Parts: sequence; C-alpha cells; structure tokens
Amino acid sequence: MPKRDKNGLTEQEFLSSYSREGYPGPSLTADVVLLADMQDDLQLLLIKRGGHPCIGQWALPGGFAEERESIEQTAQRELLEETGVKDAPIIPVGLFSKPGRDKRGWVVSQCFVSRLGTKPEARAGDDARQAEWFGVSLTDNTVILTGSSCVIKLGYAYSGGQIAVSALSDEELAFDHGEMLVRALICIHKIPI
Repeated sequence: MPKRDKNGLTEQEFLSSYSREGYPGPSLTADVVLLADMQDDLQLLLIKRGGHPCIGQWALPGGFAEERESIEQTAQRELLEETGVKDAPIIPVGLFSKPGRDKRGWVVSQCFVSRLGTKPEARAGDDARQAEWFGVSLTDNTVILTGSSCVIKLGYAYSGGQIAVSALSDEELAFDHGEMLVRALICIHKIPI
C-alpha cells in the first residue's frame, strides 16, 4: 500500500503536480584551494580570470556545476580544465553563500582544499588566462601570496566563528576567494584558531 501525505496523495501523485516555481534556486559552483606543501615551502595555484566578472584578477580554480555531476566531480573537472591538474585529492572546506558574493546573481560555492606533496606544472586552460604557483607566507594575521609579477596581501581576523578577510595590497583575489583561502588554511592547521 503506497504511503499518502496529509492531502491523500501518493509520492507519485505529489511529484506529478509539483512545481519549482516560487522556489528559485541558486547556481552552484566549486572552487579549489590547491596547495603544494613541500617541507617549509607552501605554494598556492591561482588562475588569472580571462572573462567577466573580475576579469584579470587572480582567483582559485573553479566553476559552475553541471546538472549530472556531483559537486566533487565539478571541482575535479574545473581543476583539470583550468590548470591541467588531474585527480587531486580534495577535502571540503565549506559552503560560501553570502548574498552578493558573485555579481552574476545568486551563486553558492562549495570550497575544497587539496594538499599535494609535489608541485605539478600549471597550464592555463578554459576561461583562465594564466595559471601560476604563488608562494604562501603566514605572519601575524596576514597571508602573503608572492607570484612572479605581483604580491597579494590579505589580512584576516577570526572571532566567534566568523572570519573577516581584507585586502592589504592593490592586488586582491576575486570574489570571496580570500576568505576561502583563509578557511582552507585553518582547515589544514596552517592557521591556528
């Protein structure tokens, strides 16, 4: 005997009349903090965005989920498409959903961290104009990213479970990728809380 809801409908009957109208959904993306952690040398792979929004800014590799893939598959696909890195182990860092985080509209991103013992060659692809490894230095609530042509400095404060990240240099990371990076560094115990 099929189960019926308070309106007397079976699941099949309910689903046949169900409408998503009135329940707008966000777009879903995945972003990856890819670190090469070799003894005392920590490096972060960034891509330079080739399109709008944030054209020309450094960003974490990532992009939009496709309908028939898991968010983990999205992360792996985007990492391969944008940097040429394949099958990196990924660990979830958190979900980023602050309203206005992306100028294109309601976009929610699942951030992952990957920690490699080697530094694979970075190749820009897809919508990435450039891919480059940046040295990572951590000092008194500051993350310093040193690339071949620029230095990106991020200040951070952690209080009551909230992280505030601010740009301390003219160069800054796109979207809320600075916060994603800081949270990933906390996740892998590079930044104590």
